[in-house]
Amino acid sequence: MKEVLLHTMSDVKRGDFKQLLKELTEVPGPPGHEGPVRKLMARWTAPVADEVTSDHLGALIARKGADGPRIMVAGHLDEIGFMVTRITEEGFLRFQPLGGWWSQVVSAQRVEVMTDQGSVLGVVGSKPPHLLPPDQRRKAVSLEELFIDVGASDKEEVEAMGIRPGDVAVPWSPFTVMGNSKHWLGKAMDNRMGCAVAVEVLRRLSQTDHPNTVYGVGTVMEEVGRRGAHTATAAVRPDIGIAVDVGIAGDTPGINKDQAPCRLGDGPQLVLYDAGHLPHRGLVRLVQDVAKKEGIPLQYEWIARGATDASHIHLFDKGVPAISLGVPARYIHSHTSIIHQDDVERLIHLLVAVIHRLDRETVDRLCQGL
Repeated sequence: MKEVLLHTMSDVKRGDFKQLLKELTEVPGPPGHEGPVRKLMARWTAPVADEVTSDHLGALIARKGADGPRIMVAGHLDEIGFMVTRITEEGFLRFQPLGGWWSQVVSAQRVEVMTDQGSVLGVVGSKPPHLLPPDQRRKAVSLEELFIDVGASDKEEVEAMGIRPGDVAVPWSPFTVMGNSKHWLGKAMDNRMGCAVAVEVLRRLSQTDHPNTVYGVGTVMEEVGRRGAHTATAAVRPDIGIAVDVGIAGDTPGINKDQAPCRLGDGPQLVLYDAGHLPHRGLVRLVQDVAKKEGIPLQYEWIARGATDASHIHLFDKGVPAISLGVPARYIHSHTSIIHQDDVERLIHLLVAVIHRLDRETVDRLCQGL
């Protein structure tokens, strides 16, 4: 599909990364419902891209340049959320999780239910612990036992709000600059951070020559199996793939540093291993060399369970040299996460510097496994 997305750009604050991230994190977009996020990302990419298009599943594909090897820089548009499956006669919503949720972080949290008539505020409820036998109080409540309360007295009131089965809900957690102003808190850092970074990389490349064609991409449905990476990669047909995503920060109490050694503020992450992808060795060396030359500290992550969009990007056609880069985040796959401004800025710096090194000769060598 060659659907060109046209938007009026006079109101876009160019170069304001914090504002971009705030807007992207606050807009709702669970898997399969990324349209509002795509439209917003299109507004921000249009001033710095030569063309902004979409694939048939709804990815955002922004191209900068027309010559040289194709470099794909991909975040994913979707966030974890919920889908309404049933409205009870008493006016409560039963739901299906969209993406990986741990039940302990869901109960008593606010959510926004998205309807054709607008959003409806709700809260996730469960049976009070006072009514549970002692043995059950020590156990996590299962997701199947939870429900959403939108403040209705019965099913008819819920339906009058415009809520129907199939509507989706997302966490309600506004973007917030914390006491240390370099700590940014908000929902959907996984992975609006990656989308915002892709936009900012295009913006910086628009101010300089680069030896390639760069695609800033927002894929869809990553949180339910990285499905959109298939179609977006087919649309771009990249020579090199770079997935940008958040990783686990291990700098909070109780975490074994042998499992999660990365800390907020200590630099971007390079993923050495995940359950779906081993990074291209030549790209790893290139990133390490560029980081050293640019004075950018690198942290290393390995993901025993889970994967990024690189797991699908690298399998396209004859194979695509691919790598995953990102920043550590606290409390991922919950209603809110924290990232560090310095990590994001260094990641953007690193990506721009790496892309400047990816000329035709270098890319051909990487594609030959050298």
